[in-house]
Formats: sequence, C-alpha cells, structure tokens
Amino acid sequence: MPIPGNLLSPTTEMVDPNTSGWTAKLNATLSKGVGGRNGDGCLVAKSMAAGEVQARTVSSYPVTAGTVYYCFADASGASSTQERIGIRWMAGSTELSVSWSLPTMTAAAAWHRVSVAAAAPAGATQAQVLLSSTAAGAGVNHFWENVYFGAPLRTLGNLLPFNTESSELDASGWTPVVNATVSRQVPVVAWAATNYTAGGHTLSLTAQAAGNASILSVDRPTVTPGREYLAYAYLQPPTVAAVAWIELRFYDANGNQISATRSVLAPPTPATGMYRQRVSATAPANAATCSLAAGLDGASAGQVLRLETIVIMAAPEIQAGSVLPYADASFEQGLAGWSVASGVATIARTTPWGLSAFEGSYSLAVTSTTATTSTIRSGRFPVTEGVNWRAQIVVHPAAGAWSTVTVRVRWYDTANTSLGVAGGVAYGLPGTSWYALQSDQTAPAGATQAAVEILPTATAANSVLHVDRVALWEVLPLTAVTADSERGYTTLTLRELPLDYTISVYRVGADGARKLVRGASGLIDRQTIVSDILIVEDHEAPMGTPVSYHIAIYSPSGSLSTRSSGTVTLTLDDINEAWLKDPANPQRNMRVVVEKAPDWQRPIEQSSHIVRGRRNKVIFSGRRQGLEGDLAIATRSDEERQALHLLLDSGNLLLWQAAPGMGVDDMYVAVGQVPEARLGRLAQEQWRTWTLPLVEQDMPATVGVNGAAGRTCQDVLTEFATCADLLDVYDTSEDLLLDRRG
Repeated sequence: MPIPGNLLSPTTEMVDPNTSGWTAKLNATLSKGVGGRNGDGCLVAKSMAAGEVQARTVSSYPVTAGTVYYCFADASGASSTQERIGIRWMAGSTELSVSWSLPTMTAAAAWHRVSVAAAAPAGATQAQVLLSSTAAGAGVNHFWENVYFGAPLRTLGNLLPFNTESSELDASGWTPVVNATVSRQVPVVAWAATNYTAGGHTLSLTAQAAGNASILSVDRPTVTPGREYLAYAYLQPPTVAAVAWIELRFYDANGNQISATRSVLAPPTPATGMYRQRVSATAPANAATCSLAAGLDGASAGQVLRLETIVIMAAPEIQAGSVLPYADASFEQGLAGWSVASGVATIARTTPWGLSAFEGSYSLAVTSTTATTSTIRSGRFPVTEGVNWRAQIVVHPAAGAWSTVTVRVRWYDTANTSLGVAGGVAYGLPGTSWYALQSDQTAPAGATQAAVEILPTATAANSVLHVDRVALWEVLPLTAVTADSERGYTTLTLRELPLDYTISVYRVGADGARKLVRGASGLIDRQTIVSDILIVEDHEAPMGTPVSYHIAIYSPSGSLSTRSSGTVTLTLDDINEAWLKDPANPQRNMRVVVEKAPDWQRPIEQSSHIVRGRRNKVIFSGRRQGLEGDLAIATRSDEERQALHLLLDSGNLLLWQAAPGMGVDDMYVAVGQVPEARLGRLAQEQWRTWTLPLVEQDMPATVGVNGAAGRTCQDVLTEFATCADLLDVYDTSEDLLLDRRG
C-alpha cells in the first residue's frame, strides 16, 4: 500500500512490479527480489566487490532549500556489516552534499528500519534517495523495501515537534538531568511495515556511572489546566536489571515544576525489544507547560536506555463520554484510584509488559486467596443526577475459577457521602476470553459523584481475574440524526459501536430505496469500525425529501445486527436556487441562482446502412446515453464568483441538487468548458452569469470525503512557529486543512 505523502512513485516505493525506479550508483547490480512486506517485491543490491554498495532513485524530486525532508526504508542483509540511508542534495545535475543516517549497529536478516532527516542545503533544488550497505566480498545480496521520501512523518496530536519525537535530525530535543549522556543509535528493530512514525534512529540515554540516570525533553509545550494528557514512548531497556521509566511533568508560568507522574516499565525477561510505555495525568490548576522525562533507576555504568516515537497528547477517551481518566480506565501506570473495599482480594497491575491486556499493555489483576466475594472500587468521578449512566468493564479469567462478576455504580453527594448502590448486574463467565460486562443505573437525586464497583466471586482459592478498559458514561441515543438546511447536509451520529466489527450505512428515501452513504474512504460499505463513535456528514442527502438511515453492523464471524435512525428533511427555501456540490470536497459546496434549467438531450450512438433495393435504412443503435444540457446560473458577489471558481477548478464530478418540484432529480454531472459573462455593462457590477455544460454521470463509489485526517490546530501550532511560516508552505487555507504542502 502506498505510503501517504510519499514523493516516490508506488513502483519506486514498493519495488512492484519492477525496479524501474532505481539504478546502481556504486559497486552494485540491481534486480527484483521477492518476500517484501509492502507488496511482494523488494530491491536486491548485489555487490560486485568487497566494500560499499550504493543504489539511488532514478528520479530527482523537487525540494526547497531550508525545508526539512525525511526518508526511510526497510532493509535486510545478514552478510552486511553496515547499512545506512541518505538524501543526495542536487542543484540540477550537480551533487551538493549527502545527508547520511548513522550506520546500523549490527547486521540482521530480519526486516528493520533505517532512516534520516535533514534540511535541504542552500542552492538545493532536487534530491535523490541513496541506499548504502557494506559487503565483505563480491556477490553479497542486500535487500531494500518500503522506501519513503517526503515531509517529516509525526504522530498526529503530538505536542512535541518531529525531532523531539523521533531524533531523526539530531538529539538536540533532549538534555541530561542526572548521571546521563544523550546520543543517537540505530539498533536493529523490526517495526511493522505500516508503522510510518517509527524510524531508524533512537534516542539513547547512557548512564555515566552506577546509580540513577535521567534525561528530559527540552521542549515545553503549552497545556490547559484541568485537561488530561497522555504521554508514551517506546522503550528498549538494558538486558541487565534496571528500572526503566517515563515521567510526565507539569510546570507553572515561571517554569517551576509543580507535578510529576511516573510510569514504570515492567518488561519481559530478558528485555530485548521495544515496549510502549504510557503515562497520563491531569494538568494542575496553575499548569502552563509540560515535558517528558525518561530514566533508569539502579543502572550500572554504561547501561543504555533507548527511546523511539515519543509523544505527549491530549488523553483519548476510552469510551466516548466516559468520566474515568485514562489512568483509572487502563491501568497502564498502576492502580490509580482503585482499592479493595471489602473481601480478601488483592489488586495489582499485571506484569510483565504485555502479559494480559485488552487496551494498552497492562490490566488490573484481582487475586482472591479464598473462594469468596470481594468488592473492588474505583475512585469517585463527577456525574449528573437524574440521568442514566452505564458502567462497563472488560474482564478475563486468568487463573482459578469465577462463578459471577457483578458490575454496579455507587453514588455520592458533594460531601462525599454515599447515597447507596443499586443491585447491579451479575454475569457468569463461560470461558477464558475477554468479556465486556455492563450495568445501567440512574443517578439518584443529589448525586454529584460516582464510583464503579466490581464484585467478583471466586469458586477456587488463588483465582485471578484481569480487568481492563473501564468506563462510565451518560447513556445517549445510540443513533441520532439532524438536518442542517443552511449548509445543505445531514449529520448522523452512531454511538457505542463495537471495535473491529465492520459497518455499512445506508440512506433510506421516502420510497424505501437504500443508497450507501459516503465517508472518508468512499461509500461506507463493510468498513472496519475503529472508534466507538462515528459521525457522518451526509452532503448528498436530497432536498425536500424525508430520509432516514439504516445501519448494518457485522461481527468478525459474519453475524449481523442493525439500527435505524429517525427521519429528517433538508429544505431549500428559495426555488430559484440550487446546490452544486463536490462529493470529495464538501467545503467547496455552494448555492447558486438558477437562471435557466437545461433543455436536455440524450445522445445515442447509431450507424445507418442503405440496403440496395430497400426504401428504409437499417439502423444499428447503442444504448441511449444519459442527459446532456446547459445549466445557466448566476453568482451575486465576488465571493460567490471566487467560490464557484474553486468548485469548478478541480474538474471533479459534481452533484447538482435543485429544489423539489422543479422537475429535476438529483444528478451527478461532469462540467465542460464554462463561459463567464457580466450581467450588466458596469465594470463594478458583481453579478455574473455562467453556462455550465452538464453531462450526467454515475454516482462515484470509491471517492472519499477529503478532510484533515485527524490533524488539529494543535498539530499546526506544533509544526509552525508563526503564521508567516504557513504562508511559505500552503497556498490556500484549504491546502492547510488538507495538509497539501506546496
């Protein structure tokens, strides 16, 4: 699958179906191999003699001097002692310089990542990607695959800039705090082929002497007091015992540290891989900025802790609307506010890393030494009285035997006095899978806080139950739909969707006919559910016709469940207006004044033959084609004129929607050459008349709705220091929205 934003062609990136994107540069012959990860093909660089082997891209790619570019590739070669990747900066056909990555620390036959980032030097107008390995002799093969070159790839929502997250430029985003040096290394790490934010360079903390060692990010991103933040990093701890940790720190406006929350890695033994460790905390009332620290406790001199993909972001919701903080819901850094309210059970975070988890890398381990019932209680969280709340946990019997697990909610007033607890819902556990258990209860009068209670009943001594992904949220309609006639679309909201199932969304017309609704990846037809909430803006809903929505949800085994929405109607109050919409870019949709509807033609392909001796010709006809005609419209201001130019500039297929009763059905159309004329003779007259030659088209199935793809204003603020910096990168505000860099 092509890497998003890659300047390289898919053939060059994937080495499929051939090696035409690559040429030998030094001591190499190239061929196409098999067994790649991004498609089956891979590039084989065979050494002609001992020494360095180099291949480069055939094409040179345009660059802007001073702009940072990033490239990576996946490599494999057990016989090579060194490999690296580089960016060759060019001015025309002249090489200016090469920015090389650090060499890998060891050779490896497994696929692993190499990468480098650098700013284009002065005078550079083009760049090539270089692949380099060192061979011990002639005939040594080295394999390359999954090559990217383009803008830096970073985690969306990360408050830290690209280099602090990845250390691909240098290690300047980090500083030693205690007993440590900071550097970069390139260990062999087998990242997933689609993990595009993971690079080759890792940030390395080296303990200078025995004892505790730590480092700290230089950047201090701004935070909002009262908001919860999540930080994480991939850690590769030393194989000899030492305690590795990350710590989320908050500072006041004067730069004074006011809080620190630590999360300790519990790695497998021996620890040789990369382990993602998370830590979360709520910014204190006087917090202004934050940073991330990492360290080793009890380190030996020379021990190394490596870090990759380092992120600080606003904490995501485990469940949409849940009032539980991430730490209390996921157990990634410990027990948070959970305690044993009664019974013999003990609780702890699971260990080692990844032993048992439904969300993240850890869960809550409840151990009962006897065959009895215990009560496990969360901290208290704010709720609203008089509304229905749903508590949900995900559990997994890990050892022994459990007869039932009861889920319930305990209510409290503002003085932290318990208002009692309802009976809850008891569940039997038929096996050893993960089970989602939930209980609905209405908050009584006076309730301002609530705690989730779990009552597991063990039927054998030393039974262990793992609990994860705890949530408590106000129960809102599973399916809701609203109409925004002013903007010409409906909004469908689907809640409490099951993750990893697939979903299809249909629009149901007044006649009962169903049509698939468009989403970011095209028509929503058996698309995988990646969030428990889905909001769909349907910009193709008809005007003046009642519509509802039918939702089909398929489990991984293929079983089907359905939902239906209420009915809504979009209106177009002025019958002299019509909508022109771009299904792929709804931000361009606009209403225009209709001057004259088309006089339709329906062309047909025919061939006529004259038969000697016969009066009538013989006509062979194809199928009659769709409607064609000229739509005359008017724009009333310079703003409308500019908006119509933007809508038409792409040449995309459009949707024309007229007011009901005008004798025209909604129609997908291609627009031909467009004349623009003035309505009057005065130069300052803003009205314009347009003639749009329309040709009817079929509804596009694969066209998706373009959008920010998860980018927020915070991502822009993290990447760009000033508005002037944006002007150098994006030509229009739409380019900024869609991250189309010039």
